[in-house]
Amino acid sequence: MARERLGRSFGWLWSAYAASTVGTWLGFGAFPLIAIQVLDIGPAAVSALAAAGLAVGAGLALPLGPWVERQPKKPVMITTDVIRFAALLSIPIAFGLGLLSYPHLLIVSVLSAAANIAFSAASGAFLKSIVRPDLLLVANGRFESTTWTATAVGPTLGGGAISLLGPVVTLIANAFGFLLSALSIGMIREREPRPTHRSATRARGADLLAGWRFIVADRELRLLFLNTVTVNALIMATEPLLAVLLLGDLGWAAWQYGLAFGLPCVGGFIGSRLAPRLAARYGRRRVLVVSGVLRALWPVGLFFVLPGTAGVILVIAVELMLITCIGVFSPLFATERLQRVPAGRVGRVLVAWNVTGTGAIAALTALWGVLAAATDVRIAIGLAGVLLLATPLLLPRGTGAPSPAGEPVPPAVTAAR
Repeated sequence: MARERLGRSFGWLWSAYAASTVGTWLGFGAFPLIAIQVLDIGPAAVSALAAAGLAVGAGLALPLGPWVERQPKKPVMITTDVIRFAALLSIPIAFGLGLLSYPHLLIVSVLSAAANIAFSAASGAFLKSIVRPDLLLVANGRFESTTWTATAVGPTLGGGAISLLGPVVTLIANAFGFLLSALSIGMIREREPRPTHRSATRARGADLLAGWRFIVADRELRLLFLNTVTVNALIMATEPLLAVLLLGDLGWAAWQYGLAFGLPCVGGFIGSRLAPRLAARYGRRRVLVVSGVLRALWPVGLFFVLPGTAGVILVIAVELMLITCIGVFSPLFATERLQRVPAGRVGRVLVAWNVTGTGAIAALTALWGVLAAATDVRIAIGLAGVLLLATPLLLPRGTGAPSPAGEPVPPAVTAAR
């Protein structure tokens, strides 16, 4: 079976990912809810909280690419998990003591964003070192299906917990998810390959730019980079605005909010399980492009959301179609990216990619907050949906041959059939 061939080390890494993902999605919506319900701030401030945290976190994470490449990856992952655990747990503690404030939320947002980027770079490099190239798509499919399973269950349970106990409580589950992740990674006994350039102690300016240079030099990576950064930024820029629209303007209950964004994630699980089969039958490049196009078509429908049951049904339908397409696209994209980057450059490329993505999300979240304040929350959400319709123009259309600096791309994986 594919699971057996992926190995025990992958099993522990997968367990760590599952623990942190379940915790994260149990706490879905907690930050905007705390800002709205506990601190009583408006839409511009809610967007600014998300944007500033991401922007400063991305800036702090910038030197981490070369540094991650010089370090053993397990300690990096464990350390960043512990940082996220402590940062998130500080919020319910401060709330219980009556000391919770907007700057406190901002500091936690910054630390979480920087730790997320470092963890993603280390885990991507570690995954490539423990999984055979021909099984990377299967491995990424496992991560993707876990994401959407947790996303389907987490927001619904978290929304119910928030309704009963308040928004701060779910952050405790989120924090302990990262602690369990750290413990799971600690159980990995496989020896890592020795990092290259361990003797270097300081990151040079050229090192910081090396990830972006590699991306720009590879046409396929460059197009995927532009597409994914733009799509993710436009989708995420509307997340705090949707919370304001649904929970504030339309008066949704927290459980309705959780249900509307949790239930459609079944589509993500289905899409991620179908991705290897579709790639084996129709070709990985074709499925990647088609699913990339389709995922851009649905968010514009959120402009038409209504109060009451009709609105809940509309959001569920739009999110179901969007998330199913993302479920197919994401493991194919993650596999394509890892296979096009040599092992010695994975850390820098992933940090460069994540720093840019996080910075773009921060910039557009702030911009969309200002736009919503100047016009209307619904108009801002609709404009993001219209702009997403143009993003398929950024998808690669060529044969997908790797750059000379990259590694050969193996045939489509059939093991998961």
